[in-house]
Amino acid sequence: MQGKYKEYIRNLEQPIRQLIKKGQSAFVLGPRQTGKTFLIKKFLNGAKNNMEYPLQNPEIRLELERDPAAIVRQIQARSGKPLVFVDEAQKVPGIFDSVQYLIDEKKASFLITGSSARKLRRKGVNLLPGRVRAFRLDPLQWNEFGWLEDNAQGLFRMPNINSIKGYSFEQSLIFGALPGIAGERDDKERADLLKSYTQIYLEEEIRAEALSRKIGNFGRFLELAAQESGINPNLTKLSMESGVSVPTIKEYYNILEDTLVVEKLEPYLKNARKRILTSPRYYFFDTGVRNALARVPLSEDLLNADKGKLFEHAVILELIRRIRSQNLDYKVHYWRTGAGAEVDCVIDTGTSIIPIEIKAGSKVALSSLRGLSSFIKTYQGKVKKAFDITAGRAPEKLTDMITVLPWRYL
Repeated sequence: MQGKYKEYIRNLEQPIRQLIKKGQSAFVLGPRQTGKTFLIKKFLNGAKNNMEYPLQNPEIRLELERDPAAIVRQIQARSGKPLVFVDEAQKVPGIFDSVQYLIDEKKASFLITGSSARKLRRKGVNLLPGRVRAFRLDPLQWNEFGWLEDNAQGLFRMPNINSIKGYSFEQSLIFGALPGIAGERDDKERADLLKSYTQIYLEEEIRAEALSRKIGNFGRFLELAAQESGINPNLTKLSMESGVSVPTIKEYYNILEDTLVVEKLEPYLKNARKRILTSPRYYFFDTGVRNALARVPLSEDLLNADKGKLFEHAVILELIRRIRSQNLDYKVHYWRTGAGAEVDCVIDTGTSIIPIEIKAGSKVALSSLRGLSSFIKTYQGKVKKAFDITAGRAPEKLTDMITVLPWRYL
């Protein structure tokens, strides 16, 4: 998919720039088309001594597959300490030992990107712990669009760093937040690009996982999994409708998780006095990709039919990304009892827990927040504050514990 990338400032720029100034190295993981290559090339443009290894290039990839030590000899032939960019590193896992040697010997600094940890883990690759700082580049966050209220005091607050015109929050619920999608001016082109993205992803992962005989089953699974994004998947139903076994369905979810296509939310279970559902939920990493895979209409009609689900999806993703981009050691869960009480999002900070309900309406009554009230009662003492995220105009204090927070104030 080739959308129109623009000079958007990204939240990762400052921490990576600081690493480069110190002569250190970074490993940037992220789903396809989140702008990893575009971001790294910003840093290369200002570097006097740099080298590039784009492993999408078959000639370079084959050379390093045959002889991973070639990168050592080539870098040693350079004067000084170059800044080396290795793009899509998972395509040649064998180079990581060479990269480690060059870092340990202070021969080079590296900026490494990848869109899948699966192939690396499966081959037992050394992911350079202690030598490389790991980052995650996601689709554009709300402050990268410039959508947040400047005077907001929300959760894990981040200041606006762009002011992107011509693309609204409502459009992002339909078309997602990939930079190339946001840069387009035509919704039809956005829809076409998303369909192309899903097809390319399917073909690439089929090749990578040697699933060529199962492309129909995997494609059907993708469509069904996208439709069930954000709810507890019924594995038996998915198995029957996709034509593959439950163990295979679980393996397919592992593929999506390892290739960074879904975020996995485990249930919050600590000290529960009630029967809690224990199966995970999966959220596709981008609402636009989710919609394209689910084969729903990529138009405003989708908001009329499914705004509540898409709004929840977008808020959950934003919370996960804020925690990740601020390098906070918090865990994101959901909570649902066997009796049906539910909280969309539970953030465990280690010292307290923050339950969050998400509703797409502009007004909310306390009577509609029974799940939130039940959670607060169940975990008395651990909950200091709770929130209901809405599409409203201004924050409201609903109770001493619960604040209604419009998404712009998050």
